[in-house]
Amino acid sequence: MPDLPEPQPLAMLTPAQMAEAAEDAAHAKAAGRPLKSFMLGLTGGGYIALGFVFFVTSQVGADQLPYGVARVLGGVVFSTGLAMVVLTGAELFTSSTLTLTARASGRISWAQLLTNWGVVYGANFVGALTVAALVYLGGTWHTAGGAWGTVVLDTALGKMHHTFLEAVALGILCNLLVCLAVWAAYAGRTVTDKVVAVTLPIALFVAAGFEHCVANMFLVPLAVLIRSTAGADFWAASGLDEQAYADLTIPGFLVHNLLPVTLGNIVGGGLMIGIFYWTVFSRVSKTVPQR
Repeated sequence: MPDLPEPQPLAMLTPAQMAEAAEDAAHAKAAGRPLKSFMLGLTGGGYIALGFVFFVTSQVGADQLPYGVARVLGGVVFSTGLAMVVLTGAELFTSSTLTLTARASGRISWAQLLTNWGVVYGANFVGALTVAALVYLGGTWHTAGGAWGTVVLDTALGKMHHTFLEAVALGILCNLLVCLAVWAAYAGRTVTDKVVAVTLPIALFVAAGFEHCVANMFLVPLAVLIRSTAGADFWAASGLDEQAYADLTIPGFLVHNLLPVTLGNIVGGGLMIGIFYWTVFSRVSKTVPQR
C-alpha cells in the first residue's frame, strides 16, 4: 500500500479573511433561532462566571505579591472563561456586539440584531446568576477563613465606586480587548491557536481593571448575597466591617455599574472593533481609486 502524504497544517486566516469570518459568524448568530442563542447564552454567562471563580481563587493571599504580578496572574486565569466560550461556541453578549458588522452589510435587520442582543444578554445574566448561586450554596465564600468571600466583596465594592463616565470608559476599553481577542481567534485553526489568541488580550483587560458586563453579572450579585446573609462568624473571621459594604445593593449595581458598563461594552466591541474592521476590509480595501 503506497504511503499517504503527510497532512499539511491549515494556514491561519489573513486579516481580510478574519473580517469575513467574523461577519459570517455574526450573521449566523443573529439569523439563527432565538432558542439556540438563549441556550448558548446560558453557557456563555456560566463560563465567564467560572472564569471569575478562578480569578477570585487566584487572588486569595495574592496581596503578598507585587500588585502587578497579582493582577496579571488573575487576568491569565480569568481568560479560561473566554477560552471555553470560543471553543464551545457559546454566545456572549460582549462578543455579540460584533453582529453590527452583519447589520452594516445589510445581511440582518435591526430587529434581528436587537433580538439577538436581548436574548443573549438575558441568557448570560441567568447563566452567571446560576453559577453565583451554586458558589454561594456550596459555601465557597467561606474558604480560607472567609478570605475568598473577602476578595469577592472588595472587588465588587471597587466596581460600585466608579463614576458613570468612568464605568462607560472602562467598559469601552474592556470590550475593545474582548472583541479583539475573539476577532483574533477567527484566525486560528487549532485549539492551541485559539486559546493563545484570547489569553493575553483578556489578561490585559482584567489586570488593568476594565469592566465587563457579564463578569459583573456574576460578581456583584454574589457580593450582595454574601453581604446580605453573612453571619457574625463570617465578619469576625474575615476581620471586615459589614457597614463598609453598604453600597453593595442590586439597584445600585444595575444603575451605577451594569448600565454604563453595558453601554461602554457596545461601543468598544461593536463600533471600535466590529465596525472599524468592517470598514477597513469591506469598504476601504474594496474601493477602486478613480483615474
